[in-house]
Amino acid sequence: MYAIHYFENKIEVLNVASRIIPAVDESVRIKGRNGKVISVEKIGETKYFVVVEFEKNVEKGNTNFRSIGMKRK
Repeated sequence: MYAIHYFENKIEVLNVASRIIPAVDESVRIKGRNGKVISVEKIGETKYFVVVEFEKNVEKGNTNFRSIGMKRK
C-alpha cells in the first residue's frame, strides 16, 4: 500500500492509501472534479506526491428570465 498525496497549486486536496500509483498525463477524478496528473514525486518508500491540474468549472448563467423578487400570479 502506498500513501498518495494529491496537490493542486501547493494545496493538498486528498491523501489516500492505494495500491495503484497514478501515471503522468493520466486523467483523475477527485471529489467530483476531473483533472490530469502533471507530475509524480516519490518521497519515501511508500509515500508519493502527485500534482494535479483540474479542469475549470464553467458556471452556467441563470436560466430564470423572471427577476428573483417577482411574484407569480
